[in-house]
Amino acid sequence: MSDPARRPEPRDSKARLSQDPHRLREERENVLEVAIGRELRAFRKQKGLTVAELAAQTGLSIGMLSKIENGNTSPSLTTLQTLAHALSVPLTAFFRRYEEHREAVHTRAGEGVEIERAGTRAGHQYNLLGHIGANASGVMVEPYLITLSSASDIFPAFQHGGIETIYMLEGELLYRHSDRLYHLRPGDTLFFDADAPHGPEGLERLPARYLSIIAYPQGG
Repeated sequence: MSDPARRPEPRDSKARLSQDPHRLREERENVLEVAIGRELRAFRKQKGLTVAELAAQTGLSIGMLSKIENGNTSPSLTTLQTLAHALSVPLTAFFRRYEEHREAVHTRAGEGVEIERAGTRAGHQYNLLGHIGANASGVMVEPYLITLSSASDIFPAFQHGGIETIYMLEGELLYRHSDRLYHLRPGDTLFFDADAPHGPEGLERLPARYLSIIAYPQGG
């Protein structure tokens, strides 16, 4: 058994992370212009056309088409009608991503849905905090609030696809992942590949509550 107090070796996380979670997407993607440009490029490539070939078909300059595809100019309605005709798509198709609905789920305190999951047979209470089905990200996320009490059993053999994050809110656990044990206290986080066996192996201080967030590819 590995030493529970052993700390993971520091990594150069800055070199690995490329997204800024607070970055504005070019003022909502240059808003309409970028959305139109992305659709235009996608339709042109679906037709197997180069920018030069589309320019020849429409009478628009290569430079103008490049500006539209890159979201650097706002095309007139007449220009969009010309492009829609050349690409055999409806005019409204250029606005598809701009108008695309993005879903959010607000679950108030105490309103998470209690569900049956593998751990419920060990006396673990699972409350699903929200769920969004098929979405543009290609990723499914299941956020749970898990509560363990004196009636709970240890269950260190969960195993499923995806990546899981645990954040301790209350109590203390010895939590197994693969061949290592981690002593989790309030404020601790454990982030791991969920395909390896994992779960609480020691109930050190009860009640224990933690957030479990599981992410996996859609269709997985």
